[in-house]
Amino acid sequence: MSQASNLQPKKVLFIATRQIGDVLVSTPLISKARELWPDAQFHFLGYKGKMDMLKGNPDISKIIETSDRPGFSEYLSLFNTLFLHYDLAIVTQPSDRAYLYGLVAAARRVGVLGGHPQGKKSAAQTKAEKQNAWKKRISTHSVDVDYFSQHVVTEKLRLLEAFLPHSEELFNKPISVTPPVGEPIDPAIASHLVVPYVVLHPGPLTAYKRWPLAYWQSLITDLAQRGYQVVLSASPAKQDLQLNQDILSLLNEEVRKQVIDTAGRLSIPQAGSLLRGAALYIGVDTSITHLAAACNTPTIALFGATPPTNFGPWPNGFIGKQPYQLRARSQTVGNVTILQGPGDCVPCRKAGCLDRSDSYSECLDLLEPAQVMAAVDQILRSKIGRAHV
Repeated sequence: MSQASNLQPKKVLFIATRQIGDVLVSTPLISKARELWPDAQFHFLGYKGKMDMLKGNPDISKIIETSDRPGFSEYLSLFNTLFLHYDLAIVTQPSDRAYLYGLVAAARRVGVLGGHPQGKKSAAQTKAEKQNAWKKRISTHSVDVDYFSQHVVTEKLRLLEAFLPHSEELFNKPISVTPPVGEPIDPAIASHLVVPYVVLHPGPLTAYKRWPLAYWQSLITDLAQRGYQVVLSASPAKQDLQLNQDILSLLNEEVRKQVIDTAGRLSIPQAGSLLRGAALYIGVDTSITHLAAACNTPTIALFGATPPTNFGPWPNGFIGKQPYQLRARSQTVGNVTILQGPGDCVPCRKAGCLDRSDSYSECLDLLEPAQVMAAVDQILRSKIGRAHV
């Protein structure tokens, strides 16, 4: 048994200075840490505007927000807030800045290390090893990223390996993602909801994760013809709002009457409330898709370049380290169905076929609406079957 396994910290700082999805997938780690240290105070450090995924989380007593590009005065204030105020810092991202925050905050740290674990040793991997050297030196325990074989939830849970006599204890019980506590939906939207409704989220953070507009048109038309109201979800980002408008412009008048566009008007907790009431959710590889799965809504995720083995939405209640296969046209685990397009290169983990943020992804272009509707019908049939049991 390591000396670290005897640690009983009074104050723990979790650090996730990235996107809202990265914050959400840290919640199983927080829940497991609470089992280990029931009396400790847990604080969470992240970027401003990215912390809504933790709203109402029963294990977090304080949230510390910082800018993604702080100025000198903000750095100084944050230094004073953090300086050796914690017994343990848990760094859930491999960035230099996250590790520096951990170094300032606590005398003991564990953290995730970035890298390129697959294939021959490359210049990028050599560079990553050099960048990781100082992070390893200041850490009690570290976990290497594996973008193809290790799920991100498993990666984060493994940060607690040093504090357990047997690391398998982390994975022998059901593991769940904790969604934010819901908030009432804007009455202007709620008053128009008709059950059953299906929530669609077409807009990813980057263009190469998009599904073609005409495919959304076809999917919405099929759902409307089956008698479902369709609710379009979107972030407040200009490109997401425009994407929804572009989709709506393709619909005929009769179908358009059965569609509600939330137009970025819902907060993350309100989106959670919307998702909990949905018969089904369909979305691309983005944070709201992870939220839908965390809310236990039947979820269909459209994946292209991203390996589902690394960042597929976690199916709540799963026991073990890896819910998914690397490549399968369709795979269902618990409440989550992941669909992938064809191709031996899938998933490549590049930024689309051109390896840049504005690229297209042929695998998504070849993921046809008929495949999605087949998954929809299977899920809805199984729901009807369970209702009659």
